[in-house]
Amino acid sequence: MLISWMAHRTRRRPVVSRLPLVAAAVVCAFLPPGAVPDAGGPPEVVSARPLTALNEAFGRYADRVRDPGHWTGGDSTYSVPASAGELWVFSDTFLGTVRPDGSRSPVTGEGGTTPFVHNSFVLWPGSGAPRTVTGRDGAGRPDALVSPPEAGEWYWARAGIPDGRGVVVVYARYARTGTGPLDIAWRGSVLARFREERLSRPDSVTALPSSAGISWGAWLAREGNRTYVYGTEASPSGGSYLHLARVDGPGLRGAWRYRAADGSWSGEESRAARLTGPGGAAPRVSDELSVVRHGAWYALVTQRTDQPFSAELRLAWARSPGGPFTAQRTVYTAPEAGPDGGYRNPNVLAYNPHEHPELERGADELVVSYNVNSLVPRDVIDRAGVYRPRFLRIRVRTIR
Repeated sequence: MLISWMAHRTRRRPVVSRLPLVAAAVVCAFLPPGAVPDAGGPPEVVSARPLTALNEAFGRYADRVRDPGHWTGGDSTYSVPASAGELWVFSDTFLGTVRPDGSRSPVTGEGGTTPFVHNSFVLWPGSGAPRTVTGRDGAGRPDALVSPPEAGEWYWARAGIPDGRGVVVVYARYARTGTGPLDIAWRGSVLARFREERLSRPDSVTALPSSAGISWGAWLAREGNRTYVYGTEASPSGGSYLHLARVDGPGLRGAWRYRAADGSWSGEESRAARLTGPGGAAPRVSDELSVVRHGAWYALVTQRTDQPFSAELRLAWARSPGGPFTAQRTVYTAPEAGPDGGYRNPNVLAYNPHEHPELERGADELVVSYNVNSLVPRDVIDRAGVYRPRFLRIRVRTIR
């Protein structure tokens, strides 16, 4: 846990800020493109409020089951609509049991009994009980769904999309570069394909383009027979730059083409250009984010990156998947984070928000998650509820 969390300080740098029981009655389809008149400015935010029912549903699920393979907290919090229900995709995951006082045992590698894996699923069906899905090691103990063959490496989850009777999920591979907790580096990305009837093990793991320093899969958006793939390039001054590729055909199996600086689409990854904002400058974004179509506009959900560990969730708009995007505006500040937050703990922070379009009831709202964690690993052992996703609903109004 210490290595994994400290790695967030490098990989997920200062990002900002994870319905009646909506998770039990999900609509398993992406929001259709739709159309609205071209006149007018981007939508404006009317309100942004916590989705208490969904927050509480995850809390009840985490706390109620006593089983070594049961999910009690995780981050990333991507989702994929599947025929069996809502598939929640997590990176670093605590398993096991939450004690009556709200704490958990330390992880197994630190003398405790709590299993800890680098990626997992929670399948939340339209009816019936949700269940945790992990892989298994040679001794039958919970393990990551996808693990690199080399020791000292691991995969963190990125976005996924439906693929026939299954799903495909992008995973980013990381490795140690030294002995310190911050000595890690991104090494590349892969695409894992899962069948719905056997989610605990991928059918295939395929290497993705990884030669240009861009970690693809921060977001995936399908429109018709085309999938847009967003990637992030780490910025030396914090946050990341955003890139875009597109793939025709199902499941990202086709040829990749990359959006170049002149707006054309190139078959060479090296020509993938940073997407732009106001004045043609390349804005910095969080490592995880989303770009979702709402009528004639595309909503970029990200975080403030110019202040370390800021808790501000931001929104920008564009007329096309590749921008240019409007100036980012803060639409919500995570109430859990910082010394004045709900935990009254300066080490608690919020990070990596993105949207869940299949849970939305129309083009005038966004359902967004963000993750909560602490810079002090002991905090999420003593208070298991800290390390869980939070959800909110943002309502917008179209300007005509």
